[in-house]
Amino acid sequence: MKHWIRIAAAAGIFLCLCGCGDKTSDRKKEEVKTTEEALMTLSQEKEGWWLKRREGNQPPEVSDKIDLSKYDAYYMDPKASNSKKKRIYLTFDCGYENGFTPKILDVLKKKKVPAAFFVTKPFIRENPDLVKRMKKEGHVVGNHTVHHKSMPSLSDRDNKQEIYDCAEYCKEATGYEMDPFIRPPMGEYSEQSLKLTKKLGYKTIFWSMAYVDFDVNNQPGKEYVIEHFDRYAHNGAIPLIHNVSQSNAEALETVIEHLKKKGFEFLSLKKLPDY
Repeated sequence: MKHWIRIAAAAGIFLCLCGCGDKTSDRKKEEVKTTEEALMTLSQEKEGWWLKRREGNQPPEVSDKIDLSKYDAYYMDPKASNSKKKRIYLTFDCGYENGFTPKILDVLKKKKVPAAFFVTKPFIRENPDLVKRMKKEGHVVGNHTVHHKSMPSLSDRDNKQEIYDCAEYCKEATGYEMDPFIRPPMGEYSEQSLKLTKKLGYKTIFWSMAYVDFDVNNQPGKEYVIEHFDRYAHNGAIPLIHNVSQSNAEALETVIEHLKKKGFEFLSLKKLPDY
């Protein structure tokens, strides 16, 4: 009898120890997992957004080192090929005002076309009425940061400050909330910066069409802009357009008319579908 009691007791201790061991192991695994997540930092290596144009109004070849879909980052409509109608999303970068934004807004209003304007804090400070008009007329006003610095060159803390300060100033100066879209200054980014902007609730917007329009002293000309859109506009396109360009302001109405004749529908970034 004593022999069986000893066996039972030993078995009980063994089961108890096994149970405790499982709980301890699970707890340690959770602690390690939590620690790994807390310490995990993605690459801060600087990437520069690039594209290679393709003829026949086809989407371009683009930088593919980082999977944009993991971070709510886009360069074109990811589901455009499934749509019955061709789509395009006009976007303008606004670092400063050069006298052409009112005309751009006039054309968009006349043609009933929505667009997105990525603005810096200095642009908001110097042109609050223009930003108010953008919002009143149904356009997206996105974040282009305070100082237009390369995001990979900054710490997460400094990037948060650049983004938050721009958004908060927009609300303070205009009474309107900034929309949750961001364009990285100069198209420079890292996997870590993409992770951060997603965490802050932003969709990062790159582009699938661009040309040298930002040099105010060396403009491409109205006809060049029209021809560029005729030649390279594709289904799901997100063109990068600079508001400081006289050529863009002069060509915009014709560009819109041509694209509408080709069956394009102009959509707001708010209509951009998820992956």
